[in-house]
Amino acid sequence: MNAARLPRVIVTRPAAQAAAAVRQLEARGLDAVALPLIGIAGVGDVAPLVAAWGSLASRRLVVFVSVNAVLHFFAARPATMVWPNEVLTAAPGPGTAAALRTAGIDPAAVIEPAEDAEQLDSEALWRQLGERDWRGASVLVVCGDGGRDWLAEQLAAAGAAVEAVAAYARRSPAFDAAAHRVVDAATAEPRAHVWLFSSSEAIGHLEANAGTGRWGDSAAIATHPRIAARARQAGFATVREARPGLDDVIACIQSMRP
Repeated sequence: MNAARLPRVIVTRPAAQAAAAVRQLEARGLDAVALPLIGIAGVGDVAPLVAAWGSLASRRLVVFVSVNAVLHFFAARPATMVWPNEVLTAAPGPGTAAALRTAGIDPAAVIEPAEDAEQLDSEALWRQLGERDWRGASVLVVCGDGGRDWLAEQLAAAGAAVEAVAAYARRSPAFDAAAHRVVDAATAEPRAHVWLFSSSEAIGHLEANAGTGRWGDSAAIATHPRIAARARQAGFATVREARPGLDDVIACIQSMRP
């Protein structure tokens, strides 16, 4: 791959995931830089998380909405607690599923969207979960503070008793001089850069911190149609959609070769 002819990728995921994505892209020969546009912090009171660990034996399913949900939930695990073998987990995408396996969950207990799913999201996950009988099942959703509750609604409608616990807080990131330099370089040479968005919220934070109306010559890759729509609303001239997997993102970047 001739990386010199490909745009520099601006990765806007939360800091830990952005740093990992940059390393993965660079290992594949691409130029990339992290510009975290979602701030992640632990919750101030971990007592609800500790209580959730104590309730696991009564659950049939625990849904983790993101990688950060996994990381912060397992960070709060009491030293004496182990994951009950009979409790299933669910993840909306491959990153979250991988985090669960890394945390020690049996791969056979991880439910995730089909490999050939057109999108990797809650709707795709529900196509797998919806095949099962959830009547009377106790389900825990581990999430951030706020966000969509569509999947919880589907499980409740299917007869499950659903509870949620917030494992982390989402916030606007600190936008320092280094972040402004990345933005200024991208707007000065828009054809030499491509923005990678995995969250509509990230686009809002970009506008709030760097201003609106600056993206009319810029290109973006969005990992979901809703995110793509938000990027177009923000004024990005070129918006392409890609599944969030590394190979899919790289294929999309390669398609932007001059």
